Amino acid sequence: MNTPYYEDESVTLHLGDMREILPALGLRADCIVTDPPYADTHHLTWDRWPDGWPTLAAAVANSMWCFGSMRMFLNRSPEFTDWKLSQDVVWKKNAGTGFAADRFRRVHEHALHWYRGEWNAIHHDAVRVAHRGRNEGAVRRTVTSGMHTGEIGKADWVDDGTRLATSVIDVKNLRGHAVHPTQKPSGILQPLIQYACPPGGLVVDPFAGSGSTLMTARMIGRRSVGIEADEKYCELAAQRLSHLTLEAS
Repeated sequence: MNTPYYEDESVTLHLGDMREILPALGLRADCIVTDPPYADTHHLTWDRWPDGWPTLAAAVANSMWCFGSMRMFLNRSPEFTDWKLSQDVVWKKNAGTGFAADRFRRVHEHALHWYRGEWNAIHHDAVRVAHRGRNEGAVRRTVTSGMHTGEIGKADWVDDGTRLATSVIDVKNLRGHAVHPTQKPSGILQPLIQYACPPGGLVVDPFAGSGSTLMTARMIGRRSVGIEADEKYCELAAQRLSHLTLEAS
């Protein structure tokens, strides 16, 4: 049995290759939220795609948010045949991360939501945000039934001052403050976790990096399990998680 590298009442972190550790843990999770190596570059030694990981993830959960570039998802589409795509979210960043000087400067990343089985059996809690526009009163809207694509229907509703969060989420990246090359801010992780995992539920991140998914899950009342192959970043994640625990105590 793999001994956790770090553990508290809501977070467990393992060091090692997710292809070995994830099947051994025997988990059933509410969702996976992860940012795998895209294999978009050749000169970065850590940017290597772990073949077969989406199939291993499918044995753990029926719902998954996966960050990636369009190139990654197109190149790796045969590895996602265990999954069905429900939607995509675009993270709009304040600074680009592309390495090419002969293309548009990329200031976004995709997060795709994948699921297995029947859509109405998948936990999905639509995220709503405060709306500062005029109160529209009772209007007609589109309602969703059994399929993730929804059906056009009619339903009265009373304006409660909120609106559905949009599929483009504007959150500053951590340039100059990140401790991991692809570290995600909590501002982009929180709505994805809230959408796919109920309060008290379990989130799994097979590529935990510096622990941002685990930290965000704990912050909003979800349990989490992470796996990280690089001991340097596993130690950084453990330090960040331990520091937050000490602050909260």
